[in-house]
Amino acid sequence: MEIILKEDIIGLGYKNDIVDVKRGYGRNYLIPTGKAVIASESAKKVLAEDLKQQAHKLAAKKAEAEKKAAALENVALEISVKVSATGVTYGSVTAATVAEELEKKGFAVDRKIITMRDIKKVGEYEATIHFHKEVEVKVPVTVVAENAPKAEVKSENADTAEKTGKTVDTVETAELEQKESVEEADDTKTAE
Repeated sequence: MEIILKEDIIGLGYKNDIVDVKRGYGRNYLIPTGKAVIASESAKKVLAEDLKQQAHKLAAKKAEAEKKAAALENVALEISVKVSATGVTYGSVTAATVAEELEKKGFAVDRKIITMRDIKKVGEYEATIHFHKEVEVKVPVTVVAENAPKAEVKSENADTAEKTGKTVDTVETAELEQKESVEEADDTKTAE
């Protein structure tokens, strides 16, 4: 079923696009809620005439979207979250979280125009911001653990592991055993 969209619907299309959808989705949701109309021949002619008359307004909207996109060109987000021992986050980082972080940096972006998968692990990801149907910006999102000082301790052990050619766990175990043996030796000397 062909329909003409009356507003932007992320994942389906943008305002004034002619898209093909399943009959149930069109008749039961899009048309009754006013988000679309059936793409009949007369509706297509009206759309073409409207687009012709609004060409300068659409060009202005695109220019504004390009300006917003240029402002976000070199922005990278670092979001710190609580993380379990296995590296899995408590909760998830969503488009709303990204919108909040952008607002803290001084960029007002609606969460509805941000598309990304919910992030549930520490790492580097990417969020796409759709300002206009021809203007999109990809913002890198780095998710880090709140308890970062523990990561620094592990990096020291990683340096030791690289020098000795052992794994980080082996080095940590060896250091722990060495400390315990020193403590036992001290305990036996004080006992004598």
